[in-house]
Amino acid sequence: MKKLSLLLVLLLLLGCNKSDDNNNCNFLLNVGVNLTVNINLPQFSQLQFANNPVRVEGQGNEGLILIRGIGDNILAWDGADPNHSPGPCSALQLNGIDAECGCDDGNIYNLVTGQLVSQTNQPCTLKPYRVESLGNNTYLVTN
Repeated sequence: MKKLSLLLVLLLLLGCNKSDDNNNCNFLLNVGVNLTVNINLPQFSQLQFANNPVRVEGQGNEGLILIRGIGDNILAWDGADPNHSPGPCSALQLNGIDAECGCDDGNIYNLVTGQLVSQTNQPCTLKPYRVESLGNNTYLVTN
């Protein structure tokens, strides 16, 4: 019985992958992000209302895309298409609550869920960043 238990434990350890990441989702670099956003400031004032995304350059792989989610939640996504290697077409363009890739496949992502909404067989969703409310309409975006 001990041999059977040991064998089962060994099979579980060897059969488990150390990472749940999809191997096809390795195009984006793990770039350090540390951004404070005050939605009372003019450049972020659109975030006071739902469905108004804001792009912030100079952060992440191709900038950050911020959008107000449900309630007071602010969501932050990397501004690069996670299904493409970095290049001239991989920066996402804002289109309402969607972001569209400029590459030939035209991937479209929903900015509220991060999910791919176009009809392609791409495995990756948008890369999220952590957003913490600091109070007084101020948020900290980090990874």
